[in-house]
Amino acid sequence: MSEDRTGRHPLLRAPLRALALACVACVVVAAALAGCGGSGASSSSSASIGARAPLRRATLILDFTPNAVHAGIYRALAAGYYRAQGIDLRVVSPSATTDTLKLIDARSAQFGLADGSDVAALIAHGGDARAVAAIAQRPLGGLIASASEHLRSPADLQGRTVGITGVPSDTAVLDTEVRHAGGDPGRVHVVSIGFDGARALAAGRIAAFTGFIPADGVQLQVSGHPIAAFALDRYGGPAYPGLVAFTTRGLIAAEPALVRGFVAATVHGYEDTLADPGRSLRELLAANPTLARGFARASLSAYLPLFAAGAPFGTLAPANVRAMSAWMLANRLIGAPVAPARYGTNAFLPGR
Repeated sequence: MSEDRTGRHPLLRAPLRALALACVACVVVAAALAGCGGSGASSSSSASIGARAPLRRATLILDFTPNAVHAGIYRALAAGYYRAQGIDLRVVSPSATTDTLKLIDARSAQFGLADGSDVAALIAHGGDARAVAAIAQRPLGGLIASASEHLRSPADLQGRTVGITGVPSDTAVLDTEVRHAGGDPGRVHVVSIGFDGARALAAGRIAAFTGFIPADGVQLQVSGHPIAAFALDRYGGPAYPGLVAFTTRGLIAAEPALVRGFVAATVHGYEDTLADPGRSLRELLAANPTLARGFARASLSAYLPLFAAGAPFGTLAPANVRAMSAWMLANRLIGAPVAPARYGTNAFLPGR
């Protein structure tokens, strides 16, 4: 998928350079922690819990700068859920979306958030990552078109111009959706526009682009540019987890209690968000006052259906992971399948 500066998550683009990354990772995290302002608000009850026993400090690296998809994290911070689990959690934004994958794999932080397919790509490239909870149960991305194009399906993009970043997954998304709708991807005029899809669409330079619908699509609508959105899993793609919380197999083996506490607090925060989105939105904005309230509210409304999935929050569905792996393999995004048991575990979810 496209983008690294508006909340979208590109697939891992090259094999990891482990030794160099380990050195760079320490510098990046140290700098981020120096300016992150601590672990956020906590309730008086959580403070008393923290006073009774030392808290285990841990770092969570987001997939991007704080936004509506992270509402459950900020709810859990504000309510003191991490501290109640004995965790002093620091939340850090990456300088680029691929940094999260690199830093967690280099064990420079304990937990990260990333697109589910990015984690699969990291594993396929030999990384030690393992998902421990699904934050969004469906892909966040797809094709975003201007409503003025009057598209009935992605097949109508034949003969029109579509913008992509140049990341291989963009082409896979475009081809999958157009082909599923009965069109010929070869008849679509594709241009590489970097990470400027929303602006190019608003300016009328392209008919559509590959992007993240609850972020890019909502931003366009809020700014007065109506869109038609075609989600990947509705047009031939797999219903894989669009955002996951992950760590490493090494940390799971060494500190299972830490992993269990982190997952429990995170799940609690998102369950609260589903029950009372307005409260979580207020807490997100209080912790991140530069966020535009109107956009954050609209974006959270778009994310809520992706958080809920019929199964207990956080569940990683093996069938969806298998479908994601097969789709990525067929589109040459990975060189070998990633088995569900290697990809992630539900063992740390509350009640397991």
